[in-house]
Amino acid sequence: MSEQGYDHATVERRWQEAWDEADVYRTPDDVDDPTYVLGMYPYPSGKLHMGHVRNYTITDAYARYRRMRGDDVLHPMGWDAFGLPAENAAKDRDTNPRDWTVDCIETMRGQMESMGFGYDWDREITTCTPDYYQWNQWLFSRFHEEGLVERRDADVNWCPHCETVLADEQVEGEAELCWRCDTPVEQRELEQWFLRITEYADELLEAIDDLEGWPNSVRQMQRNWIGRQDGAELEFSVEGYGSVEAFTTRVDTIFGATFFALAPDHPISGELAEEDEDVRHFVEHEADPEGDEPNGVETGLTATNPVTGEEIPVYVADFVLSDVGTGALMAVPGHDERDHAFAEKMGVDIEPVIAPEPDDWDGETIPDAPDVSEAAYTDDGVLVNSGEYSGLESETARERLTADIESAETATQYQLRDWGISRQRYWGTPIPVVHCEDCGSVVVPEEDLPVELPEFINTTGNPLDAAEEWKQTTCPDCGGPAERETDTMDTFVDSSWYFLRYVSPDLEDAPFDRERANDWMPVDQYVGGIEHAVMHLLYSRFFTKVLADHEGLAHREPFTNLLAQGMVQLEGEKMSKSKGNTVSPQRIVEEYGADTARLFMMQAAQPERDFDWSEEGVRSTYAFLGRLQGMVEEYVDSTPDGDDDAIASYVDSEIDATVAIASEKYDELTFNRALRETQELVRTLRQYADFTEPHAETYERGLSAVVRLLAPVAPHLAESLYEQLGDETEDEFVVDAEWPTANVDHEYVRKRRKLVENTREDVRHIVDVAGIEDPQRIDVVVAPDWKYDALEIAVESDADNLIGELMGESHIREQGDAAASYGQDLQAEREALSRTLDPDEEHAALESAAWLIEREFDASVRVVGADEVDESVLKNAEPGRPAIEIED
Repeated sequence: MSEQGYDHATVERRWQEAWDEADVYRTPDDVDDPTYVLGMYPYPSGKLHMGHVRNYTITDAYARYRRMRGDDVLHPMGWDAFGLPAENAAKDRDTNPRDWTVDCIETMRGQMESMGFGYDWDREITTCTPDYYQWNQWLFSRFHEEGLVERRDADVNWCPHCETVLADEQVEGEAELCWRCDTPVEQRELEQWFLRITEYADELLEAIDDLEGWPNSVRQMQRNWIGRQDGAELEFSVEGYGSVEAFTTRVDTIFGATFFALAPDHPISGELAEEDEDVRHFVEHEADPEGDEPNGVETGLTATNPVTGEEIPVYVADFVLSDVGTGALMAVPGHDERDHAFAEKMGVDIEPVIAPEPDDWDGETIPDAPDVSEAAYTDDGVLVNSGEYSGLESETARERLTADIESAETATQYQLRDWGISRQRYWGTPIPVVHCEDCGSVVVPEEDLPVELPEFINTTGNPLDAAEEWKQTTCPDCGGPAERETDTMDTFVDSSWYFLRYVSPDLEDAPFDRERANDWMPVDQYVGGIEHAVMHLLYSRFFTKVLADHEGLAHREPFTNLLAQGMVQLEGEKMSKSKGNTVSPQRIVEEYGADTARLFMMQAAQPERDFDWSEEGVRSTYAFLGRLQGMVEEYVDSTPDGDDDAIASYVDSEIDATVAIASEKYDELTFNRALRETQELVRTLRQYADFTEPHAETYERGLSAVVRLLAPVAPHLAESLYEQLGDETEDEFVVDAEWPTANVDHEYVRKRRKLVENTREDVRHIVDVAGIEDPQRIDVVVAPDWKYDALEIAVESDADNLIGELMGESHIREQGDAAASYGQDLQAEREALSRTLDPDEEHAALESAAWLIEREFDASVRVVGADEVDESVLKNAEPGRPAIEIED
């Protein structure tokens, strides 16, 4: 080992070559105990960033851990290789997206290999290759056969700079800018291809409750995106336009409807805009659905309430959305916050028609109406000011009114819309359709797939429109002239099923092997960024359900457990090229090694949390790995011959405790806690070796446990140390070694550790406060048995008079003033009390750990029973907090 640290470059290069030569990470197709671990595959942007490194270290560490626990682990990697960034990069550099993408993949694959990620590269997939995207086209055809594909005109988000359609989530901020280039987004009407995800809306929503291994935040985001609302559709008669259908979830509030509102793009709004300058100006220039405050314009029209017959004013309002409900609504400002804000702004009446149900309500008396002048009352309650329906509870009133109103029908609405997959760009999967004047739009037959991309043409707009030779074709149905569809698929299609392709990446006659997929799926542990919480995960769930219905897939959900990892920050801000605050993974690997980068990231925070990159933390981690190598080398060079004594027993117990707790934390993916335990064990082993000649078997067992516990996170050095510890009966690689095991009582360990640390801290405090420079002897005095009994009673008791209960026990009462004083202490701290070890366990634990105190203070240490000291000392001893007497 050099003075600067261990030779990480040599160690890592050696083991990466050894793993590759032995084909260590290849996963057979047929296995007995399959575990599928997967990180969201990356877009090949050219270089790994720290977010990539963290994501893939998490999955790699967990995959290695599960493998050491005996599982057959599938841990593949691939490339989300289509997309507009590559097309733009190719245009800027006058090259083509394919060459650009391939170069980026080669660079990133090399970086991944330098990080020591244990992927089965035989299963690598690249979505821009025909042998992958032909199955996107095949799936499109299957969805089309099942009535799940539709082509229709639609208003779309259009980026004039990128010259492509954007999904709603790709339009950012109040200014509505393109997520890629910050250009203001326009609205256009185009013919688009849609996948009918709404056909699965109910199942997608209801199955969320079963995703117990997903973060609650992600599940709620999906619920909100699907946005199911149960209510009623009913008709209001609008002056000059007849019946207009509105949707409401609160028909019980209909007596409080004081205005009617239309979306800016409602057909009536469009007609009004042609005749009324105020409406036209509002629709074209002022309407802002994303604005902080609702805004609108009065039309001069009225709508007739179907229950009261009352005529109420009609507004065009930007808080009404045409794609939510019917684009028209009855507005009840007394019981809806948004309606209330609009009514205040426009001077519309606000009337209460729902009152909170009184605590002592008899079910008959009509309660007083609430004051809704300042804020809406939005909960259910009892109807007031509602004619014959007054006095009914909201739920009952909803049922009654829906039945009584002639035009009303129960209805369910969703915020979820069908998935528009059309993109006006080159670098994507060609949609397998030809357009024939006689036959219309015809899906390309399976035997003619894949429809491959032509050579790239560097032009404005969609390069496929300029590829005339490619575009001109014949109709599969009639043989006449036809044109190919020039839209390509949204790249979310690629990622909606890629996890299935990994199980049979070379299969030539189907997108995936059904039998293997049913064995391996669902993915046991999926890891990726929170930014994909809605779209990618929702689309993947949709595809999985369709494939279960029509292709024999045995599972209806793709991912059992999901971890959304936090960001890597620098000085509190997300690393970003635009901010100039990135840290190069390659530099860290070159200076400190991949193991250092991996270990630092995993120990810095729980995987779900953001954390700040720290160069000091990296250096500290590097130094730790160097010290560990030094410990192993020193042990191997001079095998110790110490006694199997109380100290060895303590160290043995700490090894068991560390293995048990770290294993539990690995199971939970709280790697930082597992690594903290492991590093504490290293510290204990160092202290042991510094204090006395270690017992060889105990010390080697501890080092072996540390090496295996670190192996998932720091695999290169772990391999080197595993080899140095050298047991010919063991597996060749640590990645194939058995995980260390220990069966311990976690609660006992917690109590013992707390006891030892509190005792050491008390000694430090006394030495510091008393100014004792050279303590000669330290007595640690265990409390008398009766105090343990008193504590047990106090923990169990719910009596108001705890002291009285304690004094009811004769052996405690016999202690007189000492019992009364201790009882008062217990009474005062009652809420914080907890059990400790019993007297014999406490005495034994302190005996085995006394060497730690002796080592720290260079003084002899005795653990003393209660019958060996004066009462003056004994009064300070309590369960879990022995008395300390120091002689200098």
